[in-house]
Amino acid sequence: MKVLLIGANGQLGTDLLKVFQAAGDTVVPTTHAQLDVCSEAQIAKAMSEVEPDVILNTAAFHRVDECETNCVPAFQVNGIAVMYLAKAAKAAGASLVHYSTDYVFGGYEKGSPYDETDLPAPVNVYGTSKVVGEHLIAAYTERYFAIRTCGLYGAAGSSGKGGNFVETMLKKAMAGDAIRVVDDQVLTPTYTADLAQATRNLILTGRYGLYHVSSEGQCSWYEFTRYIFERAGLDAKLSPVKSAEFASPVRRPANSVLSKAKLHSVGVSIPTWKDALPRYLEERSRKNAPVSAVSVP
Repeated sequence: MKVLLIGANGQLGTDLLKVFQAAGDTVVPTTHAQLDVCSEAQIAKAMSEVEPDVILNTAAFHRVDECETNCVPAFQVNGIAVMYLAKAAKAAGASLVHYSTDYVFGGYEKGSPYDETDLPAPVNVYGTSKVVGEHLIAAYTERYFAIRTCGLYGAAGSSGKGGNFVETMLKKAMAGDAIRVVDDQVLTPTYTADLAQATRNLILTGRYGLYHVSSEGQCSWYEFTRYIFERAGLDAKLSPVKSAEFASPVRRPANSVLSKAKLHSVGVSIPTWKDALPRYLEERSRKNAPVSAVSVP
């Protein structure tokens, strides 16, 4: 298939490019400098030139704190731009893949992983803007995959393209810093290489709609950090804290674990977060990442 990849130089975009090219697909990668998704004219031009079968949209305004104080670009990129893409995809007869977030939840505690049928209840602007995008994609095209995911980290982030949580923790540990991480926010960290493969597998099913695609299992940020240091062979100064101890203008979900039951029902699986992390550390070591002293047991 012929694929238009938007945001090809990001963590997820980098792995999507690898996965689809490895499968023999023709991928036309674009960056923000080449294609501004907030420009309907630029989208139309790209669609005319590429004539894709599938559009992969990884563009997002995801700086959660900044969304609270500068909400206009959040709604433009995460909402209105998605409408532009959905309209263009429908007109061209192409499928559209768009990524959303676990942050559409948080306003109520379910007690079990959230299903696609659960009512969104975001507790911040970022989550709200992503809900808007989900509604707009469904309103303007039928051939779409809206993929909610969670806690992304990928090798592109380890090589200077913005970083990720794993890299931040490794650098702090290598510097000998005292590290305090919340133990009352539960999620599922997700390796972008696994998400990229699951995305392609999902597209091949032809079963359009809203899906939860994150690694299997769950943990707190503290548990994830402890596992990072364990697998990296680092003796870090790590201690758990409560969210209330961090002064932040933004509320975050206390539990945003996503159920993969619907994903499984169409025959698509994804590895556990514990399986994913060692593979990420191995990949970053091959890429000569900045924290070069880290070893993988």
